[in-house]
Amino acid sequence: MGIETMIGRGRDAIEMIFDQGSVQENVVEQYEFDAEIGPGAVVGTAKLEDETVTFIASDAQAINPRFNVVYFGVIGMEEAYKMALAVYRTMEVDKDKPLEEKRPIVLIVDTPGNGPGKIEEIIGMNKATGAYQLALAEARKIGHPIVAMVIGRAISGAFLCHGLQADNILSLAQDYGTMIHVMPLTSISRITKLDIERLEELSKGNPIFAAGVNFFYRLGGVEEIVENPEAMRPLIRKHIDSVRELKVSGQAEKLGPWGRGLLGDERGGRVLRKKVIELMDAQYEDIAEKYLTV
Repeated sequence: MGIETMIGRGRDAIEMIFDQGSVQENVVEQYEFDAEIGPGAVVGTAKLEDETVTFIASDAQAINPRFNVVYFGVIGMEEAYKMALAVYRTMEVDKDKPLEEKRPIVLIVDTPGNGPGKIEEIIGMNKATGAYQLALAEARKIGHPIVAMVIGRAISGAFLCHGLQADNILSLAQDYGTMIHVMPLTSISRITKLDIERLEELSKGNPIFAAGVNFFYRLGGVEEIVENPEAMRPLIRKHIDSVRELKVSGQAEKLGPWGRGLLGDERGGRVLRKKVIELMDAQYEDIAEKYLTV
């Protein structure tokens, strides 16, 4: 029997991960969300081993009737706005809680990208996705443990706002069809004018392409690979606890984008990263006095 993919099964993942009967969609404490706005964004509250968490996922079965390009898990303007609002509402209801009691935010990631339709670009979809990315960064920095669980596709700009700002990123193994790409090879081919066959060959051994779960793991972009869907729940719980412990102990620099850079150094996927940072710091120090004023 073949392995069954989790692509397009964001709602199934919600049921697998959280305590049975605890899921409340479109609710974060006293705040409610309009189900008709951003129908592809699934937000709400649930319990994970009796702890209240906020969850944010994509529904690949939903279609946004107002935007033709928003379907099959695409994060469009309304979806990004709704996701950002869920984060800010979470921050608001926990604003008076101590660091060790800030509620976790669990991101269930399965998206092929943003919805770059003409209308969305004119109105300002980039502002909505940027607002969501900023919201997660702010929540992370004030102490909310944020764990992203990639169950299917984590691609391009949608992954930037829905995933890469997490403290820790987990991913189902590549055997489940999981895809993590900075940019699909087909798009790289169109831009670089290189044959897709050449790019496919390069992507098998060059982590710079970051084409796939295993390469992202080597780069430090994925903290842990989850071998099967049944393991998602306990591993998400484990990472929430470890993230919280690091934050409470003042070691937040080991988390988030900066922490994944350090992890890439350890795993040998980013061997030049540290040298480049040191070189840039040195060059900055050489000229800083010319431009900085008291």
